[in-house]
Amino acid sequence: VQLQASGGGSVQAGGSLRLSCTASGRIYSSTSLGWFRRAPGKEREFVASMNWGSRSTNYVRTVEGRFTISRDTAKNTVYLEMNSLKPEDTAVYYCASITGSPYITSPRDYRNWGQGTQVTVSS
Repeated sequence: VQLQASGGGSVQAGGSLRLSCTASGRIYSSTSLGWFRRAPGKEREFVASMNWGSRSTNYVRTVEGRFTISRDTAKNTVYLEMNSLKPEDTAVYYCASITGSPYITSPRDYRNWGQGTQVTVSS
């Protein structure tokens, strides 16, 4: 499966953005789709993940209550709704997939990385 992320942009602190990750090909119920981000000078970090079949979700603590991951099976797309954005959310956001639990958070375990979409939050 190939994944394509989109929806990034520039917003002021407190604003919102919705990222989309669209998959080509079938997504199996055992697949989890995850969002990661890489800020300048930092390692890629886990943000959120959702299991396609069960819709179980997992979030990094720093985005809980602000970000929501969801899916649209008809569109083969997973979304990341980002509210109350902070300057520290500035990063390139990527989506990727794993055959397994959304509670797996290491980027090394994920495959099929999309090209990334830039999110910039100004103060």
